[in-house]
Amino acid sequence: MPTQPSKDLETFPNPHPGREYTIEIESPEFTSLCPKTGQPDFATIHIHYVPDQRCIEMKSLKLYLWSYRNEGAFFEDLTNLILNDLVKALDPIRCRVIGDFNVRGGMKSVITAEYQREG
Repeated sequence: MPTQPSKDLETFPNPHPGREYTIEIESPEFTSLCPKTGQPDFATIHIHYVPDQRCIEMKSLKLYLWSYRNEGAFFEDLTNLILNDLVKALDPIRCRVIGDFNVRGGMKSVITAEYQREG
């Protein structure tokens, strides 16, 4: 597995398919760039999901989140992009991504994006 940033999210078989349980992951060192100023933005990313057949492999998730370090995007877009990529990789029953962005310009933003499988 590479040790460079990567958009590849690896998964492994859920060891308990058929049982609903929640996996919670916190990444307190998320960094990206402001698309307007190029200045760094810092956040804690919280991921909560109920797996179906697949679970996320943690090192690939770390490298995936690291890949945003040099990308410029607004908080709202980042949070939704992360959710979209997790849903695509996992096909979970439910997934929520919370981007808890540090204060910038005297203002704090917390963005929540959610997915619920139909049926």
